[in-house]
Amino acid sequence: MEALPLSEGQVVLDVGCGTGLCCGMLRQKVGEQGGVVGIEESPEMAAVAREHIAREDWHNVTVVQSPAEDADIAVTADAALFCAVHDILQSPNALLNVVEKLRPGAWVAAGGGKWAAPIMWGVNAQVRMMHAPFVRSFEGFDRPWSRLEQLTEDVQVRELAFGSGYIMTGKVRSRPGSAD
Repeated sequence: MEALPLSEGQVVLDVGCGTGLCCGMLRQKVGEQGGVVGIEESPEMAAVAREHIAREDWHNVTVVQSPAEDADIAVTADAALFCAVHDILQSPNALLNVVEKLRPGAWVAAGGGKWAAPIMWGVNAQVRMMHAPFVRSFEGFDRPWSRLEQLTEDVQVRELAFGSGYIMTGKVRSRPGSAD
């Protein structure tokens, strides 16, 4: 989240928000005048996120319960966070749906697990055990951000934890015919 430059009053999408773990920290960055829109496929996780939001009385945080591919996002956002959502990052339709709701030049940040270099077989064995319960497939796990990278510019990737994690940032490309 620290890699995502947000300002007071902006709107940010928390894609695959789960139980809303990141919503509070994102809300702190955008303030009372900004907004956070979580997108979560799991009805159970979305319910937990909504309970948390209601308990905290966050009027500017909402959750859309839907797969990211089909989410009806009713705002044009200034940024999007993809935190530990490998499967969403592998879905071109999900990424396109989200990016189309971002203004040109909007920041995106993605972070999560990835394969370390092949020589790091011990690290990769731990990565597999740690992530297997949370991903449908390890396809694309060498560069999980690669599909998002195609929709963005000024991409920077920082690897962490002996290459078994990453943080990617970039800006949404301007669309043809749009005014920046």
